[in-house]
Amino acid sequence: MGVILVSIWLAMFQIDRQWLFIAQTQSKLDGQTRDLADLKRQLRQGRLQATTALPSADGTIPDTWRGFSRAQDAANKKDFAEGDWLVYTFGSALPTLTPFLSGDAYASRVQRWVLDTLATRDPVTLEWLPLVASSWETADDGLSYSFEVRPDVSFADGEPLTADDVVFTFDFIMDERIAAPRDRGYMARIDRVEAQGSTVTFHMKEPYFQSFELAAEMPILAEHVYGKYLNSVADAEVFNSSTNLLFGSGPYRMDAPARWSPGDSVELVRNDRYWGWVPSPFERRVWKTIESDAAQLTEFKNGGIDVYGALPLAFRDLVADERITDRTQNYEYYGPRDGYFFIAWNQLKEDKPTLFSDPRVREAMTYLTDRQRIADEIYLGYAQPANGPFNPRGKQANPDLPLREFDLDKARALLQEAGFADRDGDGILESQTGEPLKFKITYPAASDNYKSLMLLLKDLYVRAGVVMELAPEDWPILIEQLNTKNFDAISLGWTGSFEIDVYQNMHSSQTEPGGDNFINHIDTELDALIEAARSELDEDKRMAFWHQVHTSLWESQPYTYLMRTKKLVFVDRRIKNVQVVRAGINQGGLWRMPMEWYVPGGDQTYIN
Repeated sequence: MGVILVSIWLAMFQIDRQWLFIAQTQSKLDGQTRDLADLKRQLRQGRLQATTALPSADGTIPDTWRGFSRAQDAANKKDFAEGDWLVYTFGSALPTLTPFLSGDAYASRVQRWVLDTLATRDPVTLEWLPLVASSWETADDGLSYSFEVRPDVSFADGEPLTADDVVFTFDFIMDERIAAPRDRGYMARIDRVEAQGSTVTFHMKEPYFQSFELAAEMPILAEHVYGKYLNSVADAEVFNSSTNLLFGSGPYRMDAPARWSPGDSVELVRNDRYWGWVPSPFERRVWKTIESDAAQLTEFKNGGIDVYGALPLAFRDLVADERITDRTQNYEYYGPRDGYFFIAWNQLKEDKPTLFSDPRVREAMTYLTDRQRIADEIYLGYAQPANGPFNPRGKQANPDLPLREFDLDKARALLQEAGFADRDGDGILESQTGEPLKFKITYPAASDNYKSLMLLLKDLYVRAGVVMELAPEDWPILIEQLNTKNFDAISLGWTGSFEIDVYQNMHSSQTEPGGDNFINHIDTELDALIEAARSELDEDKRMAFWHQVHTSLWESQPYTYLMRTKKLVFVDRRIKNVQVVRAGINQGGLWRMPMEWYVPGGDQTYIN
């Protein structure tokens, strides 16, 4: 027995040594790969120096590489260093990281670091800058856009990225077997994409104000990786049911994707084969899944999160805490790209009209929603009421439309006009058939802010005889309810941009399964206005159409638009070059912008 135990121990010891050898070998290979990538980058830049701090011999970046100019400016700083990790948090579990299958903003944040696009934008000037494409040309009629794909781009496995991969990506999205209705809706304006050598051309069906953006921002898939999922319907279903098929040419790649499951935290490691002018400074990017607001706050206080978006109450308390302000920097701002929170009123459930199919009921609910009180009490003044989908800091919003302020009398009058009255004297309104005016509202279960908001709304609504039952749901269940339209009302938020297209969530055609018109809002006149705005290339004329779209939504109230909130952000003080710019905070990722933050060598916390 003793001989057997010793033999087992020796075998285990040998296995441990083998694993150690493999790990050391892999580390050496990774280092060699990085050295080769750095050598290739230096050769491209016309220099063979050990440092990456200088863009070229004369200190300039070629015009075709201007997308990396801000990242290079950061690399030129005296205390610049590569290394360390950047740790964020997600407030909900991610159901999938596979491209095009998820419509949530969290998955998009991860994908931006893995999947490249043809162009990026300057966060200050908003000018389009070269990324995968070195240059482009636009037809005079706005119906075609040709991009020159640079020759030195490769995917994370070393395979080259070519114009054919761009064509493949468009065809992949538009293939009906792939469960990507949202992206197909966005791409529907493109007729075809063709490659000729290193040039890829997008041909539009008709003029569209975001045509260039559609082409420039399309995430590029590797045909040699994703092509097999178009071989058959069964193969497409494998893709549609996947959760971790995320692979690209970006500055980061998934760490052990086969081991990632929905709900897990996400870790990206630096892509050592990255083709860019400068590498991303951080070795690793981590998103911890922490669904409780209180738990997120605790983790931040303990130093476990580098970038923390605080709720108003927490922000107010944290900026008064010297222990926090000594080790962090904080920012508060309204961004021109900010989205909005809303309550969406479902007009058709189980193929039957709901009480919210009557616009008088929807308008009454907006009058009952005291948005100024919400801004003051729930958001502590770090928010402003919204009256539509368009950011008031941009040109799309119609400045002539007033905010519907809280008005109990107007709400009661509208509900009475719609046929609701307190018929049995119990204080609750009933329909003409005696059904009480009662509904459930779905919202994210983990958010403390939502809990407070819903309790306030419940109290406001019952004063008019309207009963609102609270239905908090975890994120995966909530998404399923959206997709099946199995809810009465739902409260969420949409992200924004400088100029947004409401086609996807307000056009009648997007009531199809998977479309974002999940409230079944059908309005042919609104459809025509949206289509006219999308087709108008002249900005002044287009804005006039968007103002009419805004007016239509203001009158019909398919949503009660709640709030636009200030960004309340803490960033660990060891992280340098953090700036608030025109596009928001310069943390990278937006439009696939290269990373401008870094941590000086002596301040680094995490070591691979």
